[in-house]
Amino acid sequence: MNKTKFAIAALSLLALGQVQAAVPAAKIQAMLAKPSVMCGRFDQTKNLAGMKKPLAAEGRFCVVAGKGVLWRTLKPFPSTLRLTRDEIVNYQGDRVAMRLDAKTEPTVRVINNVLFSLLAGDLGQLDTLFDGDGSVDANSWTVSLKPRQAALEKAIGTIKLEGGNYVKSIVMSESSGDRTTIVFSAIQTGEGAMSKEEAALF
Repeated sequence: MNKTKFAIAALSLLALGQVQAAVPAAKIQAMLAKPSVMCGRFDQTKNLAGMKKPLAAEGRFCVVAGKGVLWRTLKPFPSTLRLTRDEIVNYQGDRVAMRLDAKTEPTVRVINNVLFSLLAGDLGQLDTLFDGDGSVDANSWTVSLKPRQAALEKAIGTIKLEGGNYVKSIVMSESSGDRTTIVFSAIQTGEGAMSKEEAALF
């Protein structure tokens, strides 16, 4: 998933909080943990329509309350995406490859708030964007989201989320037939969850 599409997807993911009555949002929010610092591993697989072999990537992510999200792709190519309240910055090594500022790109602030809220368990209020359906059992929950706007559906397709105390997986199925799956694991919380290098980026 390219950085722009990731950002667009991030905007949609946090609609989980208020997606009409079909989604048991209050129960899900109560189930989600809300640590001040949370880090873990992600494994991302993208199946492209017409290609047999999927594209795979893996890395680490960190969510820091009040600061933002760090998305570090380690394989196949190292890349770091930092999302704060005011900007999105993409690093290639120590070099800034892309910077989107909320002052010049107002959607940046919305996108960042949305992604931060989902991973931190602080669900957003974007009920006008999606139709949703979901279910909750004793230890887990699932939510399916379908954009109400044709342009948004064309950009990101439908989204399925699964989780328990934390979001465990995200599946985005695009109208083109492409499908991206992100699985989160090895979740750690607290100040010790971040490396010094990761902490320095905030």
